[in-house]
Amino acid sequence: MNKFCVITNRDKDTNLEITTKLVDYMSKNNKECILLEGQNPVSCQNRFTDAEAIPEDTECAIVLGGDGTIIQAANDLAGKGIPILGINLGTLGFLAETEKHNIYEALDSLFTGRCGLESRMMLHGRIYSNGKKAYDGIVLNDIVITRSGFSRIISVSIYVNDELVDRYRGDGVIVSTPTGSTGYNLSSGGPVVKPDARIIIITPICPHTLNSRSIVVSSGDSVKIKIDESKKTQEEEAIATFDGRMAILLQAEDVIDISKANEETKLVKINHTSFFDILRTKIGQGGE
Repeated sequence: MNKFCVITNRDKDTNLEITTKLVDYMSKNNKECILLEGQNPVSCQNRFTDAEAIPEDTECAIVLGGDGTIIQAANDLAGKGIPILGINLGTLGFLAETEKHNIYEALDSLFTGRCGLESRMMLHGRIYSNGKKAYDGIVLNDIVITRSGFSRIISVSIYVNDELVDRYRGDGVIVSTPTGSTGYNLSSGGPVVKPDARIIIITPICPHTLNSRSIVVSSGDSVKIKIDESKKTQEEEAIATFDGRMAILLQAEDVIDISKANEETKLVKINHTSFFDILRTKIGQGGE
């Protein structure tokens, strides 16, 4: 690889100290590189990076930050087919391939082609209100529907391929990719799924019943969530968030259609550490 772009979370690398060292190292190795600093999401259509500023012949995006930065970059670059190498400047760094103290070794692997690619499934969600599309977006992790009021519950109906599966009353529901299975889904009691799987996970959040469990369906299935009326005194019944961004108010009878996206995220793999090793180390008890 010879042509790169660098995306940095300025909150994690305030003075661009690490970023500058990285760019300098790439320049010394005769690699082309452009630096894209994070923008105000409001001025960039709720995107962290202006993807239009990335040259079409870019071979890899190097993302410095935490898991949230990598997820945002994946959304911003969706459809461009540019692989992402994540460098962890955060805490958990589950999606990052390397830590900041191993940056140069990771870059050398990129330069010499000693790396692989791992494709991650994404979801496409569309929100319909009064029969009209109000929003659509792509996510790497999850689409979450939660209650909009304090100390109240919401009611949702879940359909798979237009067949009613169940109705949940509780704090909401998470529709997750395998990548997102280790996030909010896991915290809500959902299953951990290998990231190369092709499935969709539906997990209720604090359901008001004893027998509600996660539902796992094929990536070829379509999922529909309808917001049921639960309290007539409040206009907004729920809020939908796409990978933690874009809080969209939902009313009774609004519908969210979710299916596998045509786009995928490609993550650069340098290490030979297995998914389960990472799971034990970063989410479990630290391994042996």
